[in-house]
This record gives sequence, structure tokens and C-alpha cells, in this order.
Amino acid sequence: MYKGNSIAVVVTAYEEASFVGRVIETVPEFVDRIYAVDDASPDDSWEVITRVADRINESTEPDMAIADGGDARRVVPIRHDENRGYGAAVKTGYRRAGADGIDVVAVMNGDGQMDPEILDRIVDPVVSGEADYAKGNRLLSPEDREGMSTFRFVGNAMLTGLSKFASGYWTIGDPQNGYTAISREAIEELDLEAITDQYGFLNHVLTHLNVAGFRVADVAMSAVYGEEESSIRYVPFVRFVSLLLLRSFLWRLKRRYVVEGFHPAVVFYGAGTAGIASGSTGLAGSLRRRVHGEDAFAGTAASFATLLLGVVSLGAAIWMDAEESADLEITRYEYDDTEATTAAAEIERQSEQRHSLD
Repeated sequence: MYKGNSIAVVVTAYEEASFVGRVIETVPEFVDRIYAVDDASPDDSWEVITRVADRINESTEPDMAIADGGDARRVVPIRHDENRGYGAAVKTGYRRAGADGIDVVAVMNGDGQMDPEILDRIVDPVVSGEADYAKGNRLLSPEDREGMSTFRFVGNAMLTGLSKFASGYWTIGDPQNGYTAISREAIEELDLEAITDQYGFLNHVLTHLNVAGFRVADVAMSAVYGEEESSIRYVPFVRFVSLLLLRSFLWRLKRRYVVEGFHPAVVFYGAGTAGIASGSTGLAGSLRRRVHGEDAFAGTAASFATLLLGVVSLGAAIWMDAEESADLEITRYEYDDTEATTAAAEIERQSEQRHSLD
């Protein structure tokens, strides 16, 4: 328990035999249950998970069994019969935690890139009721980005920009950060089947949270990279996520600004897109005519005016869209000294309780 809430962690693993055991072992003691989900890894990840789980379960008092009437183990190993994707692994953990009545569910990937020492900071916005979903953000300060390569930073920054359009959370960044926490209420209300099973899950879930009206908090954290190698194939990943974000953007506009009630933002988005596309095409045509010695002044002026109108319309659409979601965003979640002291005391109390039961 943590501040009166039951806490679970979903540890996802695919070919993480070298790291997943250590991740499970270092999950803080205030966490009541750990769902270690192996997505049909071809390596020894499953063997490592079951071995570590057996050792921890043998030495842990099953206090959660009384509370939810469910599984008595602190570490619950789960294995997919076939490789289904990162999102599927997270959703498996969400469903199991929801069935067990867990109040707040965090996610820590099995690659060791998520510092267990700051788990309390990740879950705090949800535990306090300030947010329904919290996520780490490695882009909030230069110090947090020190461990991130230029390649990763540029790619992350581009995805952040695209995800703002798709999700509607205009002040939330670092959408690929998988260090997250979610409330049981959000898990129960989200249509998990409609959210992708693949690596675009983190981007896609933000769109669904926005449409459902859930509050999202950004939690500052530092980038941590070790010797692990990413299993992502970047070209297919970028292509898949780009199309996913486009579909998510259109679906969100339809749901929030057409189906659930008309909002002028959808008109300005349409006008902005049409104006920019038409103006750009017209300018290109005028440039070709000038190259061939033809008079293109009138066409250039008209195309420029159309392009300018499109840019202004798009800017107005973004402003209206951002205003609609402003109350759902908690950016740069501050973790002050008072909260840190309270959290540390709570963790220490939980640790002493566990040790007294051993």
C-alpha cells in the first residue's frame, strides 16, 4: 500500500533476459503486486522471470490476497503464447490488475531504463487524485536530457510534436516514455481493445485518454540508457506510428468536435489544411511559370494569400484545441521537498511493516 492505495507494477519483457530479473528485484517494497509479462520472448526471459518470482514469493507475506480475494503471490508471471507487441503486454497487465482491484497501476519496462527510486514520483499524481494518468518526461530540462543521444532527442522531439496534434494534450511531452501510472477508473473506462497492441501504444493511449476526458500529468525524470539494445526497427516503427497518429488525430476530432458536440476547431483545422495545401501547390505552379518566362505575379499573390490564410486558420485551430484540453493537463509536475519527505516516510513505514511480517 502507498498512501492508502494499493499499487501494482506491470513489468513488460521481450528478449530482456539480462535485465528483467533485476528490474523485478528492485521494485520498491510499497508495491503490492508485480505483473511480469513476457511477450513470448525467444530468449531466457521467461525462465528468469519465473525463477525470480519464485524466490520473491517464497519470502513475501501475501497480504494482498485478503484484500482482493485474488492471487496470493506478490510477483505474478504471465506469458503470452505468441508475440503480440508491447501494447498487448501492457494491456494484459492492466486487465489483470483491474480484475484484482488494484487502485493504481504503474509500468516499468524490463530493460532497466526506469529508475525504481522515483516510482513514488510517478504514482503520486494519480494517488493524490490530481491526475488519472501520469508519465515520465525526459525533455523538461537540459539536465534530464544529458543521457539522451542527439538522434534519440531529435526523433523524440518530432514524435512529441506529432503526438500533440493526435492526442490533444498540447503541453505534454516525451510521448514515448513508458514509465507511467494509471488509475483503476481509467483502466475500466478505456476501450483497451481499440488501442493498438504495438509500440505505438503509448501515443495511442493518450488520444483515448483525451477523448475520455482524463487528466494527464508529466513527471520530470532523467534519461537513463545502459547496455540494452532496442528491439525496435526504426523505419517500420516511424511509418506505423506516423499513420497511427494521423488516424488518431482524425478520430479525436470526429469524436470530440463532431459526434459529442460541434466545435469550430474542426472547421479551422479543415480550412487550415486546405489553405496550406492549395497555397503551396499554387506557389509551386507560379514558380514553374516564372522559370518558363511567363507572368506569374497574380498567381503568386493569390497563392501566397491562400497559404497565409491557411497558416492563420491552422494556428487558430491549435489555439482552440489547446484551450479545450487545458484543464486535462498537468505539466512539469512539481515534487517539492515536503512531498518528498512525506513519500519517503510512507515508503519507510511500508518497508518496516513488510519486514515485521517476514
